[in-house]
Amino acid sequence: MKKAQNSINAAQNPAQNPAHNSAGNSVDNSGEGGFDYDLLPGLIGYNLRRAQTAVFQDFSESLKDCDITPGQFGVLILIEANAGLNQTQLGNAVGIDRSTVVAVIDRLEGRGLVLREPAPNDRRSYALRLSEQGQTLLAQARTKVAEHEARISQGLNMDEQKQLIGLLSRLREPSL
Repeated sequence: MKKAQNSINAAQNPAQNPAHNSAGNSVDNSGEGGFDYDLLPGLIGYNLRRAQTAVFQDFSESLKDCDITPGQFGVLILIEANAGLNQTQLGNAVGIDRSTVVAVIDRLEGRGLVLREPAPNDRRSYALRLSEQGQTLLAQARTKVAEHEARISQGLNMDEQKQLIGLLSRLREPSL
């Protein structure tokens, strides 16, 4: 709650917002032909969204030859790392509802990338694992994702990368 209030205060008081100068006037830090973005460049959410869009576009372009989405890549990674997990566990790990998990697994299974087998301890659920084809595709995708990560982080040293990941993780945590 305190973080949200600080953001609201910054938006309401331009002099305290880093996108404004001490007189409260907008500072053009966009580098795009002098266009006035007002308080947007000083907002965390705005900058996160701009960065996420750029990263997502590059990620998608990187994986186009693999014909998988960023979300499917994450699902394949989790299944490989946790072979035998069920769809409920996968949904909880990814943060998506059961019907969405079923649809994603249906697509991946239809492409021969994921196998659904009866769970050994619960006949009502399925254990998930990668097929050989899924393992092969994921190995190719890992290489492309490593190249993508190197591209998007080229302006950051290792300490800055760790710091950025740490800060983003803190934003992800619920405020108490």
